[in-house]
Amino acid sequence: MIPRRSGRIINIASIAGRDYAGTSNAAYAANKGAVISLTRTASQQLAKHDINVYALPGVARTELSDANLQVRAEQAGVSIEIMEKRRDEAIPLGRPCEPSDIAAMAVFLASPGARNITGQSYNVDGGIIPE
Repeated sequence: MIPRRSGRIINIASIAGRDYAGTSNAAYAANKGAVISLTRTASQQLAKHDINVYALPGVARTELSDANLQVRAEQAGVSIEIMEKRRDEAIPLGRPCEPSDIAAMAVFLASPGARNITGQSYNVDGGIIPE
């Protein structure tokens, strides 16, 4: 990217790195917070090479998140359906993100429309983290 003087780096983070109270693992949260910090620093250092750097802290339904939801349902002594309802009610948009929601934002950031954006982190989380 440096020799070409052009590029986009899109880091995938997590709302765990944005102080999400529901984070289940402190080490994971610290790692994702570091990704967000890396994004800011790398954007400052790479801007002179016309390389844009972004982070996408998000939360999406995946096999891992579904497994975590099952564990939380068991711990709470409720059905998976009740736990899914609780999850969805905690999301301002009322629905969980799918991986395609995060991918759509990445496609935009890789497009010419984002050429003057760098060093930013965009939460793709349905409104859970209000910043």
